Amino acid sequence: MYTIDGAASSWVEDSSDGDFPIQNLPYGIFDAHDSRLRVGVAIGPYVLDLAAIHEAGLFSNTLLADDNVFAAPNLNALMSKGRQAWTQARQRISELLVADNPVLRDDTDLRNKVMWLQSKVNVHLPVAIGDFTDFYSSKEHATNVGTMFRGKDNALMPNWLHLPVGYHGRASTVFISGVDIHRPKGQTKADEADAPSFGASRLLDFELEMGFFLGTGNKPGEPISIDQAKDHIFGMVLLNDWSARDIQKWEYVPLGPFLGKSFATSISPWVVTLDALEPFRVDGPKQDPQPLPYLGFDGNGAFDIQLEAYIQSEKMSEPMRLTATNFKHLYWNMFQQLAHHTVNGTAMRDGDLCGSGTISGPTEDSRGSMLEICWKGTKPITLPDGSQRKFFADGDTVIIRGWCVGKGYRIGFGEVKAKILPAS
Repeated sequence: MYTIDGAASSWVEDSSDGDFPIQNLPYGIFDAHDSRLRVGVAIGPYVLDLAAIHEAGLFSNTLLADDNVFAAPNLNALMSKGRQAWTQARQRISELLVADNPVLRDDTDLRNKVMWLQSKVNVHLPVAIGDFTDFYSSKEHATNVGTMFRGKDNALMPNWLHLPVGYHGRASTVFISGVDIHRPKGQTKADEADAPSFGASRLLDFELEMGFFLGTGNKPGEPISIDQAKDHIFGMVLLNDWSARDIQKWEYVPLGPFLGKSFATSISPWVVTLDALEPFRVDGPKQDPQPLPYLGFDGNGAFDIQLEAYIQSEKMSEPMRLTATNFKHLYWNMFQQLAHHTVNGTAMRDGDLCGSGTISGPTEDSRGSMLEICWKGTKPITLPDGSQRKFFADGDTVIIRGWCVGKGYRIGFGEVKAKILPAS
């Protein structure tokens, strides 16, 4: 791991405040209205063009010297190089941006070629995603949902405390922040109805999650152990795994979610590395019963990442906060999730995405879905425009933000944002 001193500062203007100080350096894919997608790093309000930095010879003496993996339309080539290359890249980028380094700071011509205002560029899906897996790892969320549908005494299924429950999603419908989604259609069945009907979902929900990207995978039949997991995970994004609750309710027995989940997943554009998050590792919830040995984890497996979700209707001038929670509440951490995912010999590949599952906290104001916030529709919320919501209406915009607080700086993820359009 390569962390950057919390006291370090950059010569980049306005880079000490906000989500993207020199301690962060998240990766993304951008174009400067020239149709040429390449890799950049967010620093303050700017994007550093790493493809151009490489072309200028500034990655010499690194494992990336002979291969401009930054001149690519996604992060996969960089991620496939492995942890040693990731560390060297992060170290070199921080060297170029630190306040007392004149290489870029004092070279006006080069600086003008490699620095772009974020407001002047387009961001794109950062990774070519091969597979997407979503977990169900918040004990509070699972207990809330189980209580609603099965009662308090049977809230958690018998397997839940023994393994990270998950299901396979669709990579083809993972969208970057800013891409609006259409309300899905499917079969639903009212409790009093004799037969199902077809139409647009009426119970459209969000799920406040985070996602992690695999940097390097494993060969079939060779699991990734709990101790190896950290060296395979490249970084993290905010994730909203949209949910059509009425479609899901009718279809999920016996094989789990299908059309109620596969229509859309939204992620933030900047991938924050595990190196940047290392200072924010904390203890997770106590696990009882003790997990089986292959899931046993020593040390701090959770991360102190503050998370908030907002709603903004078409009549509202500002968004309203729906919830505030924290990534550290997850019962099963992402290292355990990866170890379990591969223990049967499943092969993971660079660019695979795993979702944390809905992240709910222990209090009513820290619930990570409308299903919980409005308690199955029995406690609607009132918006500033006077309208009420049990679930989302067409025209509503949902925003998720996340950050870690350091001493004198913060590591931010930006936001993931999408508007709900009518069913097509």
